[in-house]
Amino acid sequence: MASFSAALLAGGLSRRMGRDKALLPLPDAAGLLWQRQLAVLTELQPEEIFWSGPERPGLPGGIRIVPDEVPDAGPLAGLGACLEKSQSDLLVVLAIDLPRMTSTFLRSLIERSTSSCGIVVREGDHFEPLAAVYPKGISELVNGQLARKSHALRDLVVLAIEQKMLRPVQMEEADRDLFTNWNSPGDIDPR
Repeated sequence: MASFSAALLAGGLSRRMGRDKALLPLPDAAGLLWQRQLAVLTELQPEEIFWSGPERPGLPGGIRIVPDEVPDAGPLAGLGACLEKSQSDLLVVLAIDLPRMTSTFLRSLIERSTSSCGIVVREGDHFEPLAAVYPKGISELVNGQLARKSHALRDLVVLAIEQKMLRPVQMEEADRDLFTNWNSPGDIDPR
């Protein structure tokens, strides 16, 4: 199996939510959203865990804080910054606002990846690039997009699939719930 690190993308401005998503309390009083997401990534036992975005209170030691090098470029900037710091073959990425994602599902993506080709989930023409596995080699494509000010992750995914650096896998109906995200206050449910 290829070596892998993990990145929690937590640099968003949370405009629609109206407050920092990372600091949202979980409905079952089991802590904060960032704590849950870091636990999911920790269960994978990556070589290293990156926190993409500004530091938050209470982050445990051993988490490597990686600020975006390109401001206002969204998750693409976070992905690029973490790829630059990573020494692993692969980078498992998880967005802060996917509170139902599991380590079991992410591990299944890692197991289907190779050192040169990651995995992204697809549903029809829609991709889920915020819970995916990226090869270290995709860094050049990310940097090219950032230089062109083309910040859409979908554009990166399409290009990487064409260049055989990402392989799309069809979303199973049973996994659809894992991709529920919290973008606005109405999205938070009591599960």
